[in-house]
Order: sequence, then structure tokens, then C-alpha cells
Amino acid sequence: MEGMPRSNHPRRRPAKARGAAGDGEPDLNRVRMGVPTTESAPDGVWAVRSITAGNAQKTYTCPGCHRPVLPGVAHLVVWQEDALFGADAGLRDRRHWHSNCWRGRSYRYR
Repeated sequence: MEGMPRSNHPRRRPAKARGAAGDGEPDLNRVRMGVPTTESAPDGVWAVRSITAGNAQKTYTCPGCHRPVLPGVAHLVVWQEDALFGADAGLRDRRHWHSNCWRGRSYRYR
């Protein structure tokens, strides 16, 4: 029985190809972290993503109060959608804010 295929099942796609954009499978990191909302303010258009306490694993400094955002504390990740040097630059300059600091922020330029 030489020459017969070992299986009639199609080969699986490599793991790298599965989950790629456009193939219908969700990106699990994006699903876990949530989809950012967009907020317009006098100082620009901002993408705001909520981070749950379970996903907060590092210490950051909140730009609103200059105090640490500790691991295990729910907070927001914020970046400017209409950044001067483009969306990629805005994403690179994202900051982690306490939720109350973001809601109560002033629109003064720092």
C-alpha cells in the first residue's frame, strides 16, 4: 500500500498562522484586556482601556497625582489617538492612570 496518504484529514495550520488578524479567531490578549473606548476632551481624542485588578501586575506612576499605581489595583491605560506624530507615537506614549485621577484631571498642558 505504498503511496497512500496516512490520513484524509487536512494538515493543521502552523500555530503562528492561527489567530492572525482577519481569520475569524479572536486575539486572546485583546479580548482579555478589553477594547479601548474613545473620549474627546479639550486636549485631544484619547483611547482609554480599563485594566482589572487581576491584570494589573506592574507598578506605574500616575501622571495625575504622581503616586504609584500598584500591582493588583484596577486602573486605566490612556493614550492620545490624535497625537502630533501619529497614532503609533500616541500608543508608545501611553500612561497608566488611577481611574479617579483620569476623571478629575484638568486639561492644562504639563
